[in-house]
Amino acid sequence: MSDRPKPLMDVTAIEAILPHRFPFLLVDRVMSMEPMKKLMAVKCVTVNEPFFAGHFPGHPVMPGVLILEALAQAAALLAKGSMVNATDDKVTYLMAIDNARFRKPVVPGDRIELHVEVVRQKGAIWKEKGIAMVDGEVVAEAEFMAILVDRKKEG
Repeated sequence: MSDRPKPLMDVTAIEAILPHRFPFLLVDRVMSMEPMKKLMAVKCVTVNEPFFAGHFPGHPVMPGVLILEALAQAAALLAKGSMVNATDDKVTYLMAIDNARFRKPVVPGDRIELHVEVVRQKGAIWKEKGIAMVDGEVVAEAEFMAILVDRKKEG
């Protein structure tokens, strides 16, 4: 029996909130969340990830922009999960990424912890900070600005 805590959200619950789908859904589980404050999610990196075929053959490394995308998706989950009113009709658009830093490569077998926290929120605009960690070490970090807007109605 594992001592690992149960996730707050699994991939099915995440898909109910985010519009992303395989291969672009980069958050596997949400482990904890304090609305309007912080969230911790995970991405389990496997050798079967489609980007490893070309980045880099014989030396697989997760692209840094995809680590940032995983952090941005976690930030969107925190923003939408912090809203008092239902957000089914809202979509989160990334507006800016600032102060991005890459510290160590992420490789197959790594379990990325995605730590995001609210820096500021005013109306529909959110500023959040994210830190990606593997085995307790920071692998990437950045600040994100995003906006929640009404989803365009089809037809």
